[in-house]
Amino acid sequence: MLALVAGDPADLLRERGIQVTAQRLAVLRAVSAQPHITADGVADLVRAEIGAISLQSVYDALNVLVAERLLRRIQPSGSPARFEDRVGDNHHHLICRVCGAVVDVDCVVGDAPCLTASDDRGFEIDEAEVAYWGRCPDCIAQARTVSPADPPMRRRRRTPTAGD
Repeated sequence: MLALVAGDPADLLRERGIQVTAQRLAVLRAVSAQPHITADGVADLVRAEIGAISLQSVYDALNVLVAERLLRRIQPSGSPARFEDRVGDNHHHLICRVCGAVVDVDCVVGDAPCLTASDDRGFEIDEAEVAYWGRCPDCIAQARTVSPADPPMRRRRRTPTAGD
């Protein structure tokens, strides 16, 4: 797993010519602490660490860090954008349709075989996003614990009103 925040985050910012600020450092630490976190989640962690910060400032920091490839932004269908610090290895994601859990999964064969399209149509491909959708082990286990003998939820009967 390639987590760029493993080194000194301030040095990483300086190497990329990015101004080092408490907000950017806190954003890097938040994403490193909780891979696949949403911007709202980042804001919550950053506020707990350094105090007040606007959601716009969090988005600004995330955008700078993504543009400089210190963070990666993914957006699974039907989900808010999520951020991770595992960059540069073109890994993929497993996504639970039930609870929304997102976990990393390496390419099946070699370093990044998915970067070799069957027909690239002249494109220079440098990244592929593959998402495997299904149910996570916790959601599968929870579904199995629901007893078939449990009565189904009953609908309330609609009470007629004077206008009926």
